[in-house]
Amino acid sequence: MGRLSALFDPQSVAVVGATDREGAVGRAILENLRDEFDGEVVPINPTREAVLGLECYTDVSSAPAVDLAVVVVPPDAVIETLRDAGEAGTENVVVITAGFSETGGEGATRERELRAVADEYDLNVVGPNSLGIMSTPNGMNATFGPENALEGSISFMSQSGAFITAVLDWANEQEIGFQDVVSLGNKAVLDETDFVREWGDDPDTDVIIGYLEGIDDGDEFIDAAREVTDDTPIVLVKSGRTDAGAQAASSHTGAIAGSERAYEAGLEQAGVIRANSVQELFDYARALSGLPEPEHDGVAVVTNAGGPGVLTTDAVGDSRLEMATFTDETIAALTETMPEEANVYNPIDAIGDADVERFGEALDTALGDPNVGSAVVVSAPTAVLKYDKLAETVIEKREDHDTPVVTCLMGGERARAAEEVLREFGIPNYFDPARAVSGLDALARFREIRERTVDDPEHFDVDRERAREILARAARRDDNRLGVESMELLEAYGIPTPDGEIVDDPERAREVAESIEGDVVMKIVSPDISHKSDIGGVKVGVADDDVYDAYEDLVARARNYQPDAAVLGVQVQELVDLDTATETIVGVNRDPQFGPLLLFGLGGIFVEILEDTSVRVAPIGADEAREMVDEIRAAPLLRGARGREPADVEGVVETIQRLSQLVTDFPAILELDVNPLVAGPDGVQAIDLRLTVDAETLETDDTEKA
Repeated sequence: MGRLSALFDPQSVAVVGATDREGAVGRAILENLRDEFDGEVVPINPTREAVLGLECYTDVSSAPAVDLAVVVVPPDAVIETLRDAGEAGTENVVVITAGFSETGGEGATRERELRAVADEYDLNVVGPNSLGIMSTPNGMNATFGPENALEGSISFMSQSGAFITAVLDWANEQEIGFQDVVSLGNKAVLDETDFVREWGDDPDTDVIIGYLEGIDDGDEFIDAAREVTDDTPIVLVKSGRTDAGAQAASSHTGAIAGSERAYEAGLEQAGVIRANSVQELFDYARALSGLPEPEHDGVAVVTNAGGPGVLTTDAVGDSRLEMATFTDETIAALTETMPEEANVYNPIDAIGDADVERFGEALDTALGDPNVGSAVVVSAPTAVLKYDKLAETVIEKREDHDTPVVTCLMGGERARAAEEVLREFGIPNYFDPARAVSGLDALARFREIRERTVDDPEHFDVDRERAREILARAARRDDNRLGVESMELLEAYGIPTPDGEIVDDPERAREVAESIEGDVVMKIVSPDISHKSDIGGVKVGVADDDVYDAYEDLVARARNYQPDAAVLGVQVQELVDLDTATETIVGVNRDPQFGPLLLFGLGGIFVEILEDTSVRVAPIGADEAREMVDEIRAAPLLRGARGREPADVEGVVETIQRLSQLVTDFPAILELDVNPLVAGPDGVQAIDLRLTVDAETLETDDTEKA
């Protein structure tokens, strides 16, 4: 394991604030450690000589050297306690005490001080406001929860201490075991990324699971999780999916790609399997911790009950899996061994009088089929079928073929007895066929995660200094919004734009129009008017003779709509043929946790109505940019559906990458829309641009690079 090994495997633990007072947290933690911990337990309390029969010390410095200090003292004493631990050479601390950033004001100040002391002494601190931690191999229960976890291969972290106590109570009843358990608390020092890295290095952790309310550093988490999921699956429940934080966003992208989309994209890119409920969390974990990966997605179903067999088939259809098509040899073998009334096609219905032997023959034959990657055994109880014997047969056949098998042995006491047999060999049993299939689906998803490759972002040759100067215009004026007057920003990063110019008088508008072949498009240029089309601020197909009047009309419309709007002029632009092209949008919204969030989708005036979009966290390479294009429902339009000539999809992919590089280079860009990005057979062109810049960040960025 890594730098946190002593946190989970200490030889000695000090409880700072230990007491024998009934109902006190300090007593509960001391009792939990005393009862099962393999190492030495050291009470710390300056007012006691002994606690629960153990010799007590004034502080950590006066006690024998300890590997871990569990702190449960009043909030105003925590900082000095951490300093004392640091001076004594204790590197690992769990702060149970609440009263920090979760209370705001003075508590937030206190948490900043805690972080400073941890940095000074290089302390590994869990919490504050934590339930504590557990590690079952050494019997360490350094929490004030009511019971310890059973031993197993799942490591579990949670931002909610109450969630841990509830889960452990249920898991113990279900005989689900854990390796390590961590209540993250306020995550002042150690956070989810630290534990993902630690457990990824732990050979005894088969699956990492967690309940998270937020991720502090999305970019770092993605990097860590991508590395860990090469070998160890991560399954998370993320609460707060209905966060309405995007309501304040001013761009299309900001309105569509809110915080939940950021988490969806970030966790997907990280290789995390996301569960939507606690039930799913453990259904996935049980399959991932006990079964081998399926070689492919074909599923065989073996049952003695038609109805549950159909339900299982439906569940497979709803998943990424598929019902396996048996070979002729398999069908012939099943026909020979099954009763005439049985169904020998998938799902195999061995009919209601099937005994263990018939089940075993059917399962053995199915698992021998090259098209079968996994199997579900579904059974209803009958007088001729012994569930415990069926469980032994399933174990035997699974091991013979080294193929993942889950069971759905429906019933009460009979099923529970069989579950105990199956559990010893890592085979989960589910009452609901849909849950059984979801366990296999998680295995298939993890196989895909392990097999996928992610290319590194390409670094294009761009004019970064020119882009910096264009962005600096926002810093030199009160308004931090930029529009088509900054189209040069896209040109600096190699993104094609139509010919044109922004002008501030009608005569110049006519001159520019005459220099462009054919009719032109004219748009009002104002950072205060977001939706120009809504006010008639865009004129398409303007002939040279009409340009003068069109200019006057556009300015008048803007003044009438918003008299105090800053009108910078009118853009006169080459008319792009849309008859053979598709309008798309490429945008960016900067998420507080994950950073720049790229969005691609069907663009134009209906972007927020149709919301046909895909999302990724930048920076990305060509593979992920191409996935973004392929994911939208309108992708066939770009590929040439219904006789249309295919658009330059690779040009779209490159544009997404170039914008990814732009927003990664300039953290000052908070929001950006290129809408539409017109994709035609001969290439792509960015027609319109809108962005929001944080001038303070831009100035800071300039200072750091000076």
